[in-house]
Amino acid sequence: MASVAAATENQWLKGRVKAVTSGDCLVVTALTHNRAGPPPEKTITLSSLIAPKLARRGGIDEPFAWESREFLRKLCIGKEVTFKVDYKVEALAGREFGSVYLGNENLAKLVVQNGWAKVREPGQQNQDKVSPYISELLQLEELSKQEGLGRWSKVPGAAEASVRSIPPSAVGDSGNFDAMGLLAASKGKPMEAIVEQVRDGSTIRVYLLPEFQFVQVFVAGLQAPSMGRRSTPQETVVETDVASAPNGDASAEPRGPLTSAQRLAASAVSSVEVSSDPFAMEAKYFTELRVLNRDVRIVLEGVDKFNNLIGSVYYSVGETVQDLGLELVENGLAKYVEWSANMMEEEAKKKLKAAELQCKKNRVKMWANYVPPASNSKAIHDQNFTGKVVEVVSGDCLVVADDSIPFGSPMAERRVCLSSIRSPKMGNPRREEKPAPYAREAREFLRQRLIGKQVTVQMEYSRKISPADGATASGAGDSRVMDFGSVFLPSSTKGDTAEATPGVNIAELIIARGFGTVVRHRDFEERSNHYEALLAAEARAIAGKKGVQSAKDSPAMHVTDLTVASAKKAKDFLPSLHRSRRISAVVEYVLSGHRFKLYIPKETCSIAFAFSGVRCPGRGEPYSEDAIAFMRRKIMQRDVEIEVETVDRTGTFLGSMWESRTNAATFLLEAGLAKMQTGFGADRIPEAHLLELAERSAKNQKLKIWENYVEGEEVVNGGSKVETRHKETLKVVVTEVLGGGRFYVQTVGDQKVASIQNQLASLSLKDAPIVGSFNPKKGDIVLAQFSLDNSWNRAMIVNAPRGAVQSPDDKFEVFYIDYGNQETVPYSAVRPVEPSVSSAPGLAQLCRLAYIKVPSLEDDFGPEAGEYLHTVTLGSGKEFKAVVEERDTSGGKVKGQGTGTELAVTLVAVDDEISVNAAMLQEGIARMEKRKKWEHKDKQAALDALEKFQDEARKSRTGIWQYGDIQSDDEDSGPVRKPGRG
Repeated sequence: MASVAAATENQWLKGRVKAVTSGDCLVVTALTHNRAGPPPEKTITLSSLIAPKLARRGGIDEPFAWESREFLRKLCIGKEVTFKVDYKVEALAGREFGSVYLGNENLAKLVVQNGWAKVREPGQQNQDKVSPYISELLQLEELSKQEGLGRWSKVPGAAEASVRSIPPSAVGDSGNFDAMGLLAASKGKPMEAIVEQVRDGSTIRVYLLPEFQFVQVFVAGLQAPSMGRRSTPQETVVETDVASAPNGDASAEPRGPLTSAQRLAASAVSSVEVSSDPFAMEAKYFTELRVLNRDVRIVLEGVDKFNNLIGSVYYSVGETVQDLGLELVENGLAKYVEWSANMMEEEAKKKLKAAELQCKKNRVKMWANYVPPASNSKAIHDQNFTGKVVEVVSGDCLVVADDSIPFGSPMAERRVCLSSIRSPKMGNPRREEKPAPYAREAREFLRQRLIGKQVTVQMEYSRKISPADGATASGAGDSRVMDFGSVFLPSSTKGDTAEATPGVNIAELIIARGFGTVVRHRDFEERSNHYEALLAAEARAIAGKKGVQSAKDSPAMHVTDLTVASAKKAKDFLPSLHRSRRISAVVEYVLSGHRFKLYIPKETCSIAFAFSGVRCPGRGEPYSEDAIAFMRRKIMQRDVEIEVETVDRTGTFLGSMWESRTNAATFLLEAGLAKMQTGFGADRIPEAHLLELAERSAKNQKLKIWENYVEGEEVVNGGSKVETRHKETLKVVVTEVLGGGRFYVQTVGDQKVASIQNQLASLSLKDAPIVGSFNPKKGDIVLAQFSLDNSWNRAMIVNAPRGAVQSPDDKFEVFYIDYGNQETVPYSAVRPVEPSVSSAPGLAQLCRLAYIKVPSLEDDFGPEAGEYLHTVTLGSGKEFKAVVEERDTSGGKVKGQGTGTELAVTLVAVDDEISVNAAMLQEGIARMEKRKKWEHKDKQAALDALEKFQDEARKSRTGIWQYGDIQSDDEDSGPVRKPGRG
């Protein structure tokens, strides 16, 4: 059998009825075809019949026109028919007229027999253009007239009643159409409709029954390929004017006005032709074959900003209801569109999205050349584990210690980001980034529920984060990999069901409380295995307007962060912390084994806090990382109580801490990860006896830093042991700072100091001596009035006027032997002193920092070094422990400032982590002295410890190292050779 497109007159063909445009006209498509795209089709007008005409825009139906069309539509739409072309009328653009059989029934005979069309008798000029069954049709027409069937009804008023009352069309004239009103009245309710036109695969024009409102509907949640624009209007479906002329009569009455659908098609024609998208024709035919001229149900979902109706379209195949939109997507003929899908029910959205994803994977139709976008996520398999929560980083990130790795090991901690959710960012105080709204609430919500709790972790995927994604990386091109998973808090359910259910999903809890949002992943991106549950929780949070899903701002909260403030501000805060003996706090971070960042709710401030009298190994030393990991497991983000004693030069508060009524310092001491430093004020430490017992226990068991401990030997730098040399240790205060790392100290608690102070206080100083009666000479001990506070102190004359004193304003340079100061005073500020007072040695002892070289005030960084030493010693008002490493007597007798015996000391402030010597190396304002091969072992150990701080400054190009390594002193190396010319 010839194809439909190549059919000739009087040749019988088979096809399927795609559309019925009037009571005497239908569109037939081929059953099979060999070419790509939709099958060929023909528009056939039944020979010798004239059916009533349907209304055009602004007009009305002819009587019985709608019933005539409906009879033929219901009779044959979608069914297989046999047809042949009887004749063509070239004057009517080559319109073809023919005979059509539905099974064994002639459609023309059925139409006439039921009275829905009249038969055109052959005229004198067109006797050859008639139906082969003209005589039978005339007989059937006569019978239908006699019986009053169809348009021949004899019922009074039947003709008038058959004319539809058609409201103004919504197509092409939206000004007369209230889309929002229709949506409000019908949203979510199925509306009966008949599809009159398919504009493209996802756009249809329908009559809404029973009012016959003609509207255009876009299928919700998707978009089919565009049909483009053509330079001349060509509609696939023959419009209702097909039967407007008498059947086969070229001289018929003029054609009436265009229908609304034709006018819209004509207005859409552009002078510029735009080709259709691939698969556009196939998508349109797919929709036509299923719903064109069919009874459908439309559920309105919404209205867009252009007043277009958005809805879901359902049609029936037997007893089964089909979703047109879902079928289009499943067959690769439409793509998912988020903005209109958001109007739909959640379940319908999921089906559409899943169908599109499957088509992309299988590369169906329009996705044949689909290339998935590069993804930076990768699935993780078989890496589930159990452990305890060590830290809540934010509302979507936890640190969990794996149970399979030994307790306290730094390797046990695993950072787990919660899959497929995003919580507000915590910000960074050091970069002046404030927490986002609800960030603190989200973290606190998890902290209270998870810290220290056993959880089950199901790792799901990893993702590479680059600096462009907002992550902080160590280098410009660096990236890091983040691991994502689902974390479950075991439920209290007992029995067999507990094994099947891992517990409460933490991510779901966060989303349900409004402390985060669900990430909308791209196609083929890895996601949570519980993604649907997260979406459902988010929907509940949105409905309840919780947290970030509400229009309310999070409660304002201002936290004073003293860890980034100046040391002076921390000192100013000390009295407020002293008012309460014990203060509740939360451990925010473990900075080192004995130093922490705490948040104090009562004061709404964060502070740096360190244990009094307890120290862990320093950075880079053995067991320092173990101490940090251990304390993270013990107290990280726990509720604790503290007692603050003082604040050090860096702004760190010193005191004691209790977690669950246990002194937290005992954790470290018992584990052998710290040792006591009770050189000063051990009596001021609460529960000091418990700390000593804990340290003694670790020593006896030889744990960690005590693994090589032998009674009478001292552990240096966590491992190597050296014989303890009994060095002189002085408890001092610094009274004057010179340049080059030199300074004066005064011994604390020395009876000589108290005695001399009492003697000075008992002196009755008279008026200034008469000029000439008292002539002090260089080297004499006198009383001089210190210019800053007008106090009288013992002083040595360093320089005096030549000859006798001539005036009260004569100047004397004096050195205060009890403090180390030196200044010039007038004769009027000098008094003689009794031998009993002047004979006692001066109380000021000249010292220098041992093992390091500090630039002099005239050298580069000399002023900075002097200022730093002044700040941390004299400016701090602290007491220090001065361990005498060497005694230099080459200075001879005291003759003024900087002369006399000099002590090389290691200077350590009470409860400080490191010595002043080490601190200056670390700051890059000093360097180590040159090593010698014959140094004693204890000095070598001290130099080894100091060298780590110097290396730190050198690597970071701090201070004197800013331009790299510096030349040694002249005594350490030969002269530098100048480069030769040429």
